[in-house]
Amino acid sequence: MGGPTGDIPSRNAVLRLDDGSVIRGVTIGPIESALHPDVGYGSAAYARQLDACARMGATWVSLTPFGRVGDLSGRGVDPTFETPYDVNFPRILTAIRMAHARGLKVLLVPQIWVESGEWRGELDPATDEAWGAWAKSYQAFIVGWAKVAEAAGAEMFSAGVELRSWVTSGRAPSFTEVLAAVRRSYRGILTYSANWDDVGDTVIWGDLDAIGLNAFYPLADHEGASDEELLAGGIAVRAKVEALARTWGKPVLFTEIGYTTRRDPAVRPWVWPDTMKGVIVDESAQAQAYRALLAPLIDVPVFAGFFVWRVYSDPDDVSQEAEWGFSPEGKLAELVMRDAFAARWAGEERAAGSPAHVPGIWP
Repeated sequence: MGGPTGDIPSRNAVLRLDDGSVIRGVTIGPIESALHPDVGYGSAAYARQLDACARMGATWVSLTPFGRVGDLSGRGVDPTFETPYDVNFPRILTAIRMAHARGLKVLLVPQIWVESGEWRGELDPATDEAWGAWAKSYQAFIVGWAKVAEAAGAEMFSAGVELRSWVTSGRAPSFTEVLAAVRRSYRGILTYSANWDDVGDTVIWGDLDAIGLNAFYPLADHEGASDEELLAGGIAVRAKVEALARTWGKPVLFTEIGYTTRRDPAVRPWVWPDTMKGVIVDESAQAQAYRALLAPLIDVPVFAGFFVWRVYSDPDDVSQEAEWGFSPEGKLAELVMRDAFAARWAGEERAAGSPAHVPGIWP
């Protein structure tokens, strides 16, 4: 299908996601723990983080409110995670408006947290009846956040994150019904955040404005890979991006990119920091992984941009992840981010004769 349904016209009449500019984004994660009050979305601490992102050169931020499920049986979504939903949604409204006041655009990405520790992509309610109940519950959850995005004027909305068992299977038609419900409540750019290794099997792209994916691509299959080997991995990613865009006739957006601050982060980049032991912290390796992924994409017109995963709403709180975690803030990887944000990308409308990128930044 591809176009909006329902009675609210889309703001995205043509598939240029940012008025001709490539998205330069940073994900700002929430701090919802009762042990850390008054530093989450909408707080004074969050305001400082927005300012820091703007100074880096970001033009967008991504915000990630969570709902929770107990396990993979999909008995329904509880919209409360740490903060009660009726407290969290006005905070998100405020947080979006605070970003806009600083000239930053917003992608709102509601996510599902599985309490059992399993991956949401393996959700399996098992029976037709249970899948129907799950779809109804998820629709209520995601449409609730779509209404918040609409009320605050968020420029983009992701209707799901890494729901592999749903959107790559015969169950996908029920997800397109969810998308139709979102369209009736939200007029902005609509995407979905696929996992990097199932984006090609995802069958719902025709109902969306852009192909979104969480791009935790491995750039090498062995430890100690050279810069040239990592760059070759990035070139292979570029080919996949171009193939996706050709297949669906839509721009491709990295809704998340990230590498941890450790030796060989590009070998298995999706491994969560909390599960690691005996880690050797390596800022240079993190920075080079970022560079190797992004450099080959700078001359790809169908590449719509990226969101770096992630910093936190309180820039002074170092308790959210280990020293070897994903955050690039204050590390060598931040310098790569700044260079990427400053570069001129092929997907942008540019004056005749201007360079395709900033000379000297990329290998």
